[in-house]
Amino acid sequence: MRFVSDLFDPEPARWGLRGDPWVWRAMSEKLAGVALPPSAGEVERLLRATFDRVVGVELAIEAAPWVFREEFAHGGLSSGSVHLDTWRAELLPALVDRARARLDG
Repeated sequence: MRFVSDLFDPEPARWGLRGDPWVWRAMSEKLAGVALPPSAGEVERLLRATFDRVVGVELAIEAAPWVFREEFAHGGLSSGSVHLDTWRAELLPALVDRARARLDG
């Protein structure tokens, strides 16, 4: 069986801000044991809903390019900052692409 959490391995080589890897890992943990849905569209909806819950913003409507979340602050200048624009443009699309490759393969 394929799980949504499998999409999170490996981690990306680059992030937007220092909170992003912590969000990535939190999402992977929340989705552990969840079966991979049968379509890329369903995977995308699940990933977006999980992101919204983990970060506490609705990515589709939040206008800010980034938000600060204390729970993702683990040291460093931009610690705790989640770069929403990077999640919109790169990280979530990469996860959906990984899902598409698994579903097509």
